Amino acid sequence: MPVKKREAGSWKLEAGNVRLKFDEKGLIPAVIQDYKTGEVLMVAYMNKLSLRKTLTTGKTHFWSRSRKTLWLKGETSGHFQYVKRIYYDCDTDCLLIKVRQVDVACHTGNRSCFFRRFK
Repeated sequence: MPVKKREAGSWKLEAGNVRLKFDEKGLIPAVIQDYKTGEVLMVAYMNKLSLRKTLTTGKTHFWSRSRKTLWLKGETSGHFQYVKRIYYDCDTDCLLIKVRQVDVACHTGNRSCFFRRFK
């Protein structure tokens, strides 16, 4: 997939007719959703390399903004996410990835990272 630098330091990834828009840090948010239930499991960021690895392996890969490194979801925990479908939004600046989640998605041990709510 060719990558082109765009104005204001943002990036676009071209895949067929799709031109994804990455932010000035080269990242795009990805909402991860259970493919059967529709439950939102987590939100993470991808760069062009993590998206390519996700597309080629069928497992989600992300960019850690805090550690500044690529990571494979489930690499240490065994809680892999197997990609079923990848969608992009109308502005092509956000991804929705439907997955088959192995066990839990959240590092706290909860199924979803969205287990807290305002009262």
